[in-house]
Amino acid sequence: MSTTLSALEQRLDQPTAKGLAHAVSGAIRDGELVAGDRLPPIRTVAAQLALSPTTVSAAWALLARSGAVSTDGRRGTTVRDQRGPDGGRYRQALRHESGFTLDLSTGVPDPALLPSLGPVLAQLTSAPTTGSYLDDPVLPGLADVLRQDWPYAAPDLAVVDGAMDAMDLIVRTSLRFGDRVVVEDPGFPPLVDLLESVGVQLVGVPVDAEGLDLPALEAALTEPVAAIFLQPRAQNPVGVTMTPGRARAIATLLQGSETLVVEDDSAAGLSSATLASTGRWRPGHTAYIRSFSKSHGPDLRLAALSAPPALHRAITARRELGQGWSSRLLQQVLLGLLSSGAARAEVARATATYAARRAQVVAALAARGITVPGTEGINIWVPVHDETAAMVRLASQGIGVAPGAPFRLGPPTGAPEGGGHLRVTVGAAGDDLDGLADALADAALAGGRPARAR
Repeated sequence: MSTTLSALEQRLDQPTAKGLAHAVSGAIRDGELVAGDRLPPIRTVAAQLALSPTTVSAAWALLARSGAVSTDGRRGTTVRDQRGPDGGRYRQALRHESGFTLDLSTGVPDPALLPSLGPVLAQLTSAPTTGSYLDDPVLPGLADVLRQDWPYAAPDLAVVDGAMDAMDLIVRTSLRFGDRVVVEDPGFPPLVDLLESVGVQLVGVPVDAEGLDLPALEAALTEPVAAIFLQPRAQNPVGVTMTPGRARAIATLLQGSETLVVEDDSAAGLSSATLASTGRWRPGHTAYIRSFSKSHGPDLRLAALSAPPALHRAITARRELGQGWSSRLLQQVLLGLLSSGAARAEVARATATYAARRAQVVAALAARGITVPGTEGINIWVPVHDETAAMVRLASQGIGVAPGAPFRLGPPTGAPEGGGHLRVTVGAAGDDLDGLADALADAALAGGRPARAR
């Protein structure tokens, strides 16, 4: 027990409940505390660390709400297994028992609709010259192209290894244990896994036809919120694109606060909608991420990022301690694709194809009485009476889809009573779209009353 107290004392940087919770979190992360370890009694911790018992109790409550510890009366407070159930929400969403003839669970684009790399690669005769490990981490030519349609004036841009790398850098440099963070509900499972791993308090806010629901967001903001994470276009899984009016309303709600808005624009390049960014009104409190995985290929592993100056410096400093920069060779490939008229035409055709596939399936489902929300993107959010029954029925026909549960923080909304949803990557569907719609409609009714799903 003295070892535990020493580990906490070394990490305690402020005599508050949040500071103590952060110290415990650090001890867990560093391996000083492991699953099953019992924390000292509240009065012992208070006496050793010169804190009030009320402060220690509040810290334990913060840790319990985040899932880091569990409290069981006389048995005391113990450290929980931090690995999460079945590898986290992300693996739950994508885990399969077997292969499928048509796998629409992945959320990845159709490989046949990605732009051809041949012409661009043919022009690359050598890798970009690197004179120093402290060279500019972003190719100047790529930065120039990116700035042509960046949503707001940003003094600095970074290129990182995909959208999740960008969010990981933002989370680990700007958030602390116990911070309140707003996320979309339903939202992106890997982001929830990431945020839970650092012990923040998640506040789920539903999404309506224009973006984050304003009354629910306003209610969340009655207490301090460190950050809001949202997807401005083709929100995954619902497919909603934020309107300019909603972006401005969110910025107005946040006026005078230090809340950081993190915009994950994973649909960049494949959206027909003009981007609405809160950065237009709050550039000093907005981090914008533009991913090229959906439009140009997941294996490029590249995303561009802008952030407030202090956060940008912190991200740069953190990267200098690790990989330093994202491959300039891959940056050169991306620059070639963004500059090529032929590649731009291929991406435009992909955008139109995805839109047509989505529209056809959504219309066919509507004809069967099943309303799918959202307006664009490669995924659709299908309401069902029973998620498990629906997935089993589709699997028996060789169709794989993702369950809705890993995408949600709270109970299902917009689904049949007692039901849920399926996330279906309709953008990867083949030619038999009406047949797919029939299969989805039948699955939506599986396990429920023989009535329309609403």
